[in-house]
Amino acid sequence: IDLETYIYWSGDIGRQFAEALAERARAAVKVHVLIDWIGSRKVDSRDLAMMREAGVEVEKYNPLVWFNLARLNHRDHRKLLIVDGEIGFIGGAGLADIWQGNADAPNHWRDTQFRLEGPAVGQMQAAFMDNWTKTTGRVLDNEDYFPELRPAGDHYAQVFFSSPRDGTETVRLMYLLAIAAAQKNIRLSASYFVPGALTTEELVDASKRGVNVEIIVPGAKTDVPIARYASRSKWGPLLKAGIKIYEYEPTMYHCKVMIVDDVWVTVGSANFDNRSFRLNDEANLNVYSAEFAAEQARAFEEDKTSAKLISYKEWKNRGLCTKLLERILAPFRSQL
Repeated sequence: IDLETYIYWSGDIGRQFAEALAERARAAVKVHVLIDWIGSRKVDSRDLAMMREAGVEVEKYNPLVWFNLARLNHRDHRKLLIVDGEIGFIGGAGLADIWQGNADAPNHWRDTQFRLEGPAVGQMQAAFMDNWTKTTGRVLDNEDYFPELRPAGDHYAQVFFSSPRDGTETVRLMYLLAIAAAQKNIRLSASYFVPGALTTEELVDASKRGVNVEIIVPGAKTDVPIARYASRSKWGPLLKAGIKIYEYEPTMYHCKVMIVDDVWVTVGSANFDNRSFRLNDEANLNVYSAEFAAEQARAFEEDKTSAKLISYKEWKNRGLCTKLLERILAPFRSQL
């Protein structure tokens, strides 16, 4: 069992996972857990001790060291779980009680997570091995981790990962290429939507050539209010170009999904912001399938029923204090 996650917090979910992983380790299953040093700051040390005592290998990614403070800004934002090298789980959900429900209460976030089987699980395993090797210096490379995988369905799928350590902006390029290729529609669910100049230009160009662009973002119920202000400050050109932006109202909207032309979907840990594009380690699942895209489009349309459409007039007439706060936050957009 290989688990890599940004958030691992104390609570019912954290304890249940610790108990389940410890039980498997005691049954002689090799269990590797990689959690982000900052994202796991709320984890119960007793849960970690329980796992380690049972034989689980638990490592923290990029802990604080005095000789390299800059690496604190480079976090492991991936959310991966791989079992026997054959079954994988990927999406936006971490390990905390806020993911117990499905937007059925204000303290239960709305999110999207998928179970994956087939050859693409090998790519997911490679994503886990990337940071496991960087953190521990150990390579896990036998058939227990990379068994022969046969197709398990009809959908074309791939898992890819990015890291600033490798000098790549894979996530950003993936979004830009998908937007540039769109011919009919783009549906974007974005928990943290802070577009830069180039991504804004691409979205505006898509709308101008007749692509119907719709975006759902968190509303007032957000865990990072400053990200919401930074996001809203960038909406002018998008709304003016006819792009529809909705704010989800029931609870925190943590989905990270884009559907293009009802045939291609990307989902995973990557947000639509500079932090995911250039600072954090991310992993996404891409699926090329009209059937799968239709399922995600239905979920998107259902989310719209619980979201408020923001007009250009409403955005332009936002309060003076809001505009002032947006200006104050402008220098920090690259970190959001």
